Amino acid sequence: MIEIILVGISYKTAPVQVRERFSFSDTELREALRTLRLRENVLECCIVSTCNRVEVYAVTESFRKCEEEIKSFLLDFHNLSGKSLYPYINTCAGSEAVRHLFRVAASIDSMVIGETQILNQLKNSYGVARSEDTVGLILNRLFNRAFFAGKKVRTETGISSQAVSISYLGVELAKRIFENLANRTAMLVGTGEMGELFAKHLISNNIRELYITSRNFRNAEKLSQHLKGKPIRFEEMFYHLKDIDILVTATVSPDYIIRSEHIKQSLKLRKNDPIFMIDIAVPRDIDPKINKIPEVYLYDIDDLRIVQDSNLNFRKENLKKAEEIILNVDKGFIEWMESLKVFPLIVDIKQKFEKIKKTEIDKALRKLEGGTAAQKEIVESLASSIIGKIFHDPVTNLKKRTSGYEAALYSEVTRKLFELDPAGASRGAMDIYDEAENWDQG
Repeated sequence: MIEIILVGISYKTAPVQVRERFSFSDTELREALRTLRLRENVLECCIVSTCNRVEVYAVTESFRKCEEEIKSFLLDFHNLSGKSLYPYINTCAGSEAVRHLFRVAASIDSMVIGETQILNQLKNSYGVARSEDTVGLILNRLFNRAFFAGKKVRTETGISSQAVSISYLGVELAKRIFENLANRTAMLVGTGEMGELFAKHLISNNIRELYITSRNFRNAEKLSQHLKGKPIRFEEMFYHLKDIDILVTATVSPDYIIRSEHIKQSLKLRKNDPIFMIDIAVPRDIDPKINKIPEVYLYDIDDLRIVQDSNLNFRKENLKKAEEIILNVDKGFIEWMESLKVFPLIVDIKQKFEKIKKTEIDKALRKLEGGTAAQKEIVESLASSIIGKIFHDPVTNLKKRTSGYEAALYSEVTRKLFELDPAGASRGAMDIYDEAENWDQG
């Protein structure tokens, strides 16, 4: 039986120091998908890697084997040894996995409920999987239904109307340290979407000056021009640490870029004025040992949960409606998945009808050897129309009965009524997987 399986970690199951060990950069993601798809029991796959989660969605005919293959893949790809990290990994399948993805898309599984970034992140992950041809019939439909669910929740509930972002929470945390940011200088390291959002929140709080740096200086220049900041070259970053009060890092570096020796030197020049540092990157950009240095306030993305979200109660009121929307979309998708079980039988019926149609058309056309092309076309069209109408009701009723004893009974009786090969009943759905791609799923 074909199943959807989810294997992954999130902020709910693992701290950032564990999540960062499993994260995939944009360049790694393509190689990872190609590697994972080669595993024997992985029929389709998509990897979602964000600052708060690394999740693998896959289609398989063998749940337990696929689960172990994905876990070993995660360890192997990241050069992690042993199974000591397994307790951090969550696994689910079937409707539970489907509902989880829908909740993620609707941002009700996010650290900040109602945040708006996750839907685009999912779309980007799915887009990469499509370009690498690792998703097919089932995951294509699953992710598109997830996007539909996410959009429907945002449209029909107020869950995102007063939503805050991780960047907003970070700035609120900075205000707890400095209270007034108007006389403070900040530095943004990294020019991605999250870093830019953080910079915009700092600007809205009247930050005095904003330095922006990136390994790609052109990106720093472009963002600085947009935000009216001051671009600096990446190698000049450490020199300017002495001038800044707030440091925000949001790069995709696989290693720490800020270490203890950099901060100790800067503090001497600052005469021990405090520095607020927030690392919203996964993997982290700042060595956590820096937190032991006096006058340094270092926070990572997990620490943002300590910030009181004044809008949380408002969004909680909308959670019930959001869950109801997800349940309805989920029900439709599960029914479609169930209908795949009877697809081999439907294919067999269709093939038999098509064979009968072809035989009878050939007979009729032989009798119309002197007929016009238009007459022959009418015969073929009439035969197709009759077969389609006869085919419609049995198929519709079979799709409605896709589980339990009733499904087995209908399948057996149908095979006997139409004198179909009993051997066809034992075929796995994957035997006709390619044909299913073109099946009318209505």
